[in-house]
Amino acid sequence: MTNVDWDAEAASFDEETDHGLRDPEVRRAWAGRLRDWLPGRAGDVLDLGCGTGSLSLLASEQGHRVTGVDLSPAMVALAREKLAGRDAVFLVGDAAAPPVGEERFDAVLVRHVLWTLPDPGRALRHWRGLLRPEGRLVLVEGVWGRIEPVGIPAERLTGLLAQVAGQVRVERLSDDPLLWGGEVTDERYAVVAEVRPSGQECGEPAAPGQ
Repeated sequence: MTNVDWDAEAASFDEETDHGLRDPEVRRAWAGRLRDWLPGRAGDVLDLGCGTGSLSLLASEQGHRVTGVDLSPAMVALAREKLAGRDAVFLVGDAAAPPVGEERFDAVLVRHVLWTLPDPGRALRHWRGLLRPEGRLVLVEGVWGRIEPVGIPAERLTGLLAQVAGQVRVERLSDDPLLWGGEVTDERYAVVAEVRPSGQECGEPAAPGQ
């Protein structure tokens, strides 16, 4: 999975139900989740591994200013086209170390990216540093496959977050077929981690998985 040529995949990427969000019911399902996960008031959202910008578009429609980052120039080109005319900027770069300079955000949104990185803990620490006080990490991950499963279990992710975040909420997504365009049997979940001001995040236990 980590060796996929994403430039080659870009043209057909949105054909996957949960990638393109072309089905109105799937789109509404993701919009509802994002509305709950992202800050209630309009803010700055950093969408890492943004792909063609489907989640970026939902965030923008909810009033947020979006910066998207993806390693694939072809994906970034499609995201720019999808959000043309909106308050959104898309950059080619590494999700683990996004090229955003000194800019800070109210939320960092990452879907199905963290598990592919060689050092997830280091990436989380870096992303935490990109947040404003009381910002939040919104991480959508899972474990896929039965014979040779890939991904990151929710328990491992909440453990990694214990040193960088305060309140951590786990939301199971496997039992909501509308998000995926059908029933799924693997582990899919979201973690919303509220970041406390420096010095307060350590020592608060992560909420257990449901």
